[in-house]
Amino acid sequence: MNIQGHPTRRNMLAMTGAGLALSACGGKSGASGALVVGSTATGAPFSFLDIKTNQLTGAMIDIAHAVAAKAALPIRIETTTFAALVPSLTARKIDIVAAGILRTPEREKVVAFTDPVYAYGGGVVVAKAQARPIRTLSDLKGLTVGAQVGTRFVEQLALAGVADVKTYDNLGDILQDLGHGRIAAGYGDAPILAHRLRTAPNPALRLVADFEPPSREDVCLLVRKDDPALLAKLNAAIGQIKTTEIAAILAKWSL
Repeated sequence: MNIQGHPTRRNMLAMTGAGLALSACGGKSGASGALVVGSTATGAPFSFLDIKTNQLTGAMIDIAHAVAAKAALPIRIETTTFAALVPSLTARKIDIVAAGILRTPEREKVVAFTDPVYAYGGGVVVAKAQARPIRTLSDLKGLTVGAQVGTRFVEQLALAGVADVKTYDNLGDILQDLGHGRIAAGYGDAPILAHRLRTAPNPALRLVADFEPPSREDVCLLVRKDDPALLAKLNAAIGQIKTTEIAAILAKWSL
């Protein structure tokens, strides 16, 4: 500052440079410099709303905090619907995605994925009385199957020739309709379906034990393709804590 309390040219340049440095690591960083992490409230155990605290919690929330702390990056969490996660990231409304979202070739064309923190495949839920063997997706042909919009699982059903697919905003609605007999099966994230049936048992439904998903895919944090510096920082942090803190977080959430 000069003696009148106004910024000098040198100070103005310094402040401009600091602002550019903050914006280089994210499009929605606030005055505090915190990066905005988008996640969903309907993906337990990866991310969900804790009704006691009214805050998002779950494995990916814990992992995001652990990775950000290791990378010395301040973050704040915002709730976003699953289908809006990638669009919100590319629109610079958020800077990082931390949710149970799988890495796919189609998504890799749009956003950048960090190194994996977990991997899983799809699971099938049916009525307990359903006697039809379901070992692969092809066995679902001829049935009305529920799947979550914007997920890899809708595409997998189409590729397997399952024509009658009803899409939902979340897995909870799928299980509800399945329980009421409106659909014959639900297909989605195996760990999330297992968690829901474990924490809120429905005696009328079961997870198909001998189903083999067509693939197991990686769960990662997501950033924009034009943010390689942030991607490098996150990957370095993941590499340092994957077998320690991240492994402990996954065990905590029974993953």
